[in-house]
Amino acid sequence: MLKQLQFFLLLGTLFIIFFIIVHWDDVRDGTFYLHVASSSPALPTNMSSGHWISEDSFLWKESSRSVRPNLTIITTHLKHDQGPNNLTQTFTQSFPTHLELRQAHRRQLIRGLCSANSSFNFPGKFKTFDQIPSKALDHLIVDDHHGVIYCFVPKVACTNWKRVMIVLSQSLKAPDGAPYLDPLDIPSALSHNATLHLTFNKFWKLFGHFSRPLMHHKLKNYTKFLFVRDPFVRLISAFRNKFALPNEDFYRQFGSVMLQHYANISKPPDSAKEAFAAGIRLSFTHFIKYLLDPQTEEEKPFNEHWQQMYRLCHPCQIEYDFVGKLETLDEDTEHLLKILGMENQVRFPPGYRNRTAANWERDWFTNISVADRRKLYNLYEADFRLFGYDKPETLLDE
Repeated sequence: MLKQLQFFLLLGTLFIIFFIIVHWDDVRDGTFYLHVASSSPALPTNMSSGHWISEDSFLWKESSRSVRPNLTIITTHLKHDQGPNNLTQTFTQSFPTHLELRQAHRRQLIRGLCSANSSFNFPGKFKTFDQIPSKALDHLIVDDHHGVIYCFVPKVACTNWKRVMIVLSQSLKAPDGAPYLDPLDIPSALSHNATLHLTFNKFWKLFGHFSRPLMHHKLKNYTKFLFVRDPFVRLISAFRNKFALPNEDFYRQFGSVMLQHYANISKPPDSAKEAFAAGIRLSFTHFIKYLLDPQTEEEKPFNEHWQQMYRLCHPCQIEYDFVGKLETLDEDTEHLLKILGMENQVRFPPGYRNRTAANWERDWFTNISVADRRKLYNLYEADFRLFGYDKPETLLDE
């Protein structure tokens, strides 16, 4: 009996020694990475069913991306206790936060729907990055100082994020000659000055035939992010900003054309100021008719303020590290700045107080027929699904 006990003790000691040798690097660093089970339901890897799981119920799955939630960590401290053959292990665990789970869910949703296994198809889904023309990459702003790429979407806090990118790149000097340090100090009009931003569209002029390999290098090594918004609410916001108040540029390019084609005004006033003075206003119904008219995009592509978000940022060709939403702007902004290590360097400007609210949808769509609402959803369905926005059933089934 004693010999058997000695044998098993010797065998156990040999096993421990063998384990330490095999995992010596982990033991030396004091960290092992393990997957643990959770009571939360996991997101299906096959997203082709057309359904998606809410962010709150998503169970994080390990990703190879550069920005990712923390693995569950078990830290092991080895020490002698009451003799050389006794090992005492201390375990500490760190679980992903709800913000990390949220990001994992958003990225996984996009990857699933962009997969060839998904039955959901939309224009441009199967294009490669190199098949995207350079002019369609003009919304990707690059900051080489910090290794960041931001795809800006108009009407989704892009003015403030452009201000942040200017501060990071130090591409604009204040009146005193020093670079701007506070985004709020930068006039909003200047933030949209294209000369202040390095975008992928400019790479051909700067680098010629090296432009595409350089883009690929930066996409692989830089942190890439975008912010999105409920597609219908974004359309309302675009209409309010460009047509509900006199805007000469947008009236001349789009408003007068919409009045001619959809409001039966054969000769609209020459300026927005004259039109408003005469009580001639473009309605939201006219705007929707313009968007739904197949002739519109046959003449020229949608303006960036109402072009589909996926067409601006190409999420099936670019694997974004961070997907923010206007609906969770404060939390997402704080989270992203921490990921970038800039939470103490950059102060993100406060949100716009007159922001278009999601609960305004029913009022704005009152005069839009159900048939046109459904057509509009089909036009923007890829944005709804890729970025995890619920189908507006109450608007579409009335």
